Amino acid sequence: MYVDHHTASWLLDSTLAPHVDAFMLHLFDCRYASNTIDNYLAGLTHFAHWLTESHIDVKSIDERLIQRFLDEHLPSCCCEKPAFSDAKDLHAALGHLLRILRANAIIADPSIGHTPVDEELRRFNDHMNNVRGLAARTRKQYLAVVRSLLLAQFADRDVVIAAIKPNQIRQFIASQSTRCHKAVSIGATVSALRSYFRYRTTLGDAVHHLIGVTSFPANWQQASLPKTLTKNEVERLLGALTHDGPAALRTAAIVHCALGLGLRSSEIAYLGLDDIDWSAATVTLRGTKGRREDVLPLPAATGQAIADYLKYERPPTSNRAVFVRNIAPRDQPVGPDLIRKSIRQAYARAGLPYTRSHLLRHTMASRLLESGSSLKEVADVLRHRSLNTTLVYAKLDSRNLGTVALPWPGVVS
Repeated sequence: MYVDHHTASWLLDSTLAPHVDAFMLHLFDCRYASNTIDNYLAGLTHFAHWLTESHIDVKSIDERLIQRFLDEHLPSCCCEKPAFSDAKDLHAALGHLLRILRANAIIADPSIGHTPVDEELRRFNDHMNNVRGLAARTRKQYLAVVRSLLLAQFADRDVVIAAIKPNQIRQFIASQSTRCHKAVSIGATVSALRSYFRYRTTLGDAVHHLIGVTSFPANWQQASLPKTLTKNEVERLLGALTHDGPAALRTAAIVHCALGLGLRSSEIAYLGLDDIDWSAATVTLRGTKGRREDVLPLPAATGQAIADYLKYERPPTSNRAVFVRNIAPRDQPVGPDLIRKSIRQAYARAGLPYTRSHLLRHTMASRLLESGSSLKEVADVLRHRSLNTTLVYAKLDSRNLGTVALPWPGVVS
């Protein structure tokens, strides 16, 4: 994308001029293609011109201002040509700008607020992280629910828990339930509220009357069978991994990690090169749900799939994660979402009507039981804290269930 001298002056004469070098260095470090860098620079130039024309200071830049630029200015833009107007590239470029400005403390991090509700949520998050050891994703979900409650009750005023009445909690849960496709889904909201109220009890607040109205919907945990792949479906899935195509070896290694080791999506994403002991054929899990270090044996097929990916497909990078991005921003590990996407694509390639990555974890547990492993051994491999979590798999153990089944009344055995 060519930017002429006149248009470039929009950027160099703007309040963003001091940050251009850092912006460009960031894009080069992320190893974006040259045409992508040109487009992002052109987008930054257009945004800088709008800031100048609107008399907006750089310290006012945030997500809302960028959205205003994209939603209000861009559709009716009358800026001189060649003003860059590709909304997708503009959104991406300005996202990088936010990261640069925040990394250099030019603008504030959006997560750092100063209202009473912000302070309350920060303390609650610290409690969940340091006392209860909850995962980041769980904390984020809980904070979103509690934020909605506190803002509805107090807005920008001080948070006074004693002022919350049981009927207000009932009404809040009812309003949240209208957004759920299934009645049981409201359980996530209830869990967040109960977690918050329990936190308040540690501060000496009397909130038992509020906990009492946060009831979970009926959900019989052992009422259904965990879904697993059949032996034939497993063979189809593994057979579909031999295709040639972009990221084929990475997808194969990811599927083997889920099916052979029973790893969760986040655990696959956080797997590091230093976590694999090739001589001992073991894998050390560090980014686990329970925040423990667990050592698992590395199955030969899984180890071979990982080795093939590392040897033949993994791009050159200084990052120590096993699975890294193939496209910019490079030198970054993949996230859990890409792990789940890769497994969905493997299902589709095999012609299987499934989407959930956790299905492979269930399948691995079922295969262990079929091979004669005990529930305790399955619980250890799946790293369940409680054996009760593993009990649902007992219903899949047809071989052992048959030995304890009683004759049906009236039937000669």
